[in-house]
Amino acid sequence: MDKSSNKIAILGSGNIGTSLAKGLIASGYCPADHITLTRRNLQKVSAQAEQGFKVTDQNFEAVKESSVIIIAVLPQQLNGLLDEIALAIDPLRHLIISVVSGVTCENIRSKLGDKVQVVRAMPNTAIAIRQSMTCIASDNSEAENLEEVKAMFETVGAIIQINEELMTAATALCACGIAFFLRAIRAASQGGVEIGFHADEALKMAAQTAKGAADLLLQHNSHPEQEIDKVTSPKGCTIAGLNEMEHQGFSSSLIKGIKLSALKAGGLYIKE
Repeated sequence: MDKSSNKIAILGSGNIGTSLAKGLIASGYCPADHITLTRRNLQKVSAQAEQGFKVTDQNFEAVKESSVIIIAVLPQQLNGLLDEIALAIDPLRHLIISVVSGVTCENIRSKLGDKVQVVRAMPNTAIAIRQSMTCIASDNSEAENLEEVKAMFETVGAIIQINEELMTAATALCACGIAFFLRAIRAASQGGVEIGFHADEALKMAAQTAKGAADLLLQHNSHPEQEIDKVTSPKGCTIAGLNEMEHQGFSSSLIKGIKLSALKAGGLYIKE
């Protein structure tokens, strides 16, 4: 697939869809006029139209004019969308990329035809600053198309290819996970206020500290406990705080929350 000639349709251009579109042009992947954004309320994408993107509320026409179709609607909107575009899909020309939670490649092919190639991608909202963790999977895509999807999402962060049966788990860990880590940062900042800092100071300090912790792992390719050991001394203040958090269920509550989110994500889509 020659990406320079690709025309891309993003069906359901909310936060994820528009952020991906911005990442693709910012990286030089393709020009803005190669991307069509669809949304029922066109006022919501008026800023993107001014930036050179094509915008429309006609999904069928957007599909006909494109070769790569990115489906970014809510799970409860998916069946209606697939019914709407089914007759415009050409298995020999179209590659379908779905970022819809809880929806398998097979679910989509059941509506669009068995020969359609489908790749699933699960980014998170850090896609808006090109720092997403995106998981990618497929059960029938050709290697060339799979590599093309990886290249697209590498423009907006890091990617990892996983087995499709793990995509619901990826939703919980990576997509929902943004909220979990934000809540942890929020709690840390509230602790900072308790010990004397102003709220804005405490939030900046907590957020930068969290960012530094994450970068230590990514840049050193190390395990959290290795980095924790470097900051915990015998009878020290760090180990005292860590042990109190564990006594209060810090790790177990996070693990349980991720497991429950994965269970919930698996039930978002209702087949028809």
